[in-house]
Amino acid sequence: MADQKSAAKVSRAEIVAETRSWIGTPYRHQASLKGAGADCLGLIRGVYRVFYGPEKQPITPYSPNWAEETGQETLRDAARRHLVEIDAAPLREGELLKEGDVILIRVKDRGPAKHAAIVSGPDAIIHAYDRHAVAANALPAAWRRRIAYAFQFPGVMD
Repeated sequence: MADQKSAAKVSRAEIVAETRSWIGTPYRHQASLKGAGADCLGLIRGVYRVFYGPEKQPITPYSPNWAEETGQETLRDAARRHLVEIDAAPLREGELLKEGDVILIRVKDRGPAKHAAIVSGPDAIIHAYDRHAVAANALPAAWRRRIAYAFQFPGVMD
């Protein structure tokens, strides 16, 4: 577990409010700057920085198809270093999502988790994806079935 995990206390409402403030930020691969550009990882990183300060490790460059190239669970491994893992199985099976949680989704059924989103309601997410600005959307059933991992930000107060 990362040292920051016990440092800050944050409410789910604060996380969602900050995430909503990113809506409309253009999609930019590898970016993480509200209003200027973000990809799905950049959105998570940007929200994280608001509550926990500067990132503790540099982000190495990655290609748009990094997951297909390596086949490794790189996104999951990074999330485990900075967030608190929760059981994703009930979420796949229809349990209501909790606002402020982070979900990692498999784009392909058997591929590594490649997409990240922040939950904004029981069946809603905020995320960034190629050719679209950061947006709030309903979580489609097909994506729900592909939730591979789920996390909380450190110090989340229910």
